[in-house]
Order: sequence, then structure tokens, then C-alpha cells
Amino acid sequence: MTRADDRLMAAVVAEHAAIFGYGPVGARLDASTVTLAQAAEAAHRARRDAVVMRLLQRGVKAPVAEAAYALPAPVTDQASALKLAIMIEERTAAIWRAALIDTTGDDRRLAVDGLIDAAIRATRFRKAAGVTPTTVAFPGRLEPN
Repeated sequence: MTRADDRLMAAVVAEHAAIFGYGPVGARLDASTVTLAQAAEAAHRARRDAVVMRLLQRGVKAPVAEAAYALPAPVTDQASALKLAIMIEERTAAIWRAALIDTTGDDRRLAVDGLIDAAIRATRFRKAAGVTPTTVAFPGRLEPN
């Protein structure tokens, strides 16, 4: 197994966690924002499936989803749901950004697309939450707490 395969496996794990996270997120959003979460979950499922297929074609067994994932904070209302959605996209973007280090060719294209898509979704959720600025200078770079 290559380092690129390891990075793609980490991306599968991140995509599994993102998909899980959108369950609690979607349950707390109103009609005007739930469509953002539905689209985000569908995008994460599609990206996960694409990466899993790529790994399987190489004979690499992709990680399976956990039964549950720990959330960083309770999701009790729309504000906390939007905060979690932003965090999901920022963390997923970070995994895809890290994948750029060891990937080339079609794998790098997949990583770039994953990073861009997560950054765009994070921007949309920041806008919905009223967070400014809505964009960040370096998507995928997690700031220290």
C-alpha cells in the first residue's frame, strides 16, 4: 500500500464521519437550510463511494463506517447544527488538503476536488449561520484552538 492509498483511506474515514454528522445537523435545521445539509450529505456519499471504488480497483480494502461517531458538542438547535456543519466541512477539507501531499494524477484531482467542494460547502454554511468572514484564506488549514 502506498502513502497515497493511506491518504485516500483517511479521506474515506473523514467522509464516513461527515455523512454521520449530517444526521443530527439536518434534524435541527429549518426548511431554508435543510436543503444545504441534504446536498452536503449526498456529496459526501458520492465522494466516499468514488474513493472506495478507486481503492477497491487497486486491491485495497477501504475502511468501513463506524456504528456512531462522537460529536464535538450537542446539537440542540439550528445555531449548533450550523456550527457542526461548518466544522464537518472544515475537517473534511483538512483531510483532503493533507492528501495533496502524497497524491498525483487522478488521485490528486480527486483530492483537489474534495478540498474545493468542502471549502465551498463550509462557505455556504458560514453564510447561513451569519458567520463573517464567510470564506477563509487557506481552506483545509485548521487553526489552532
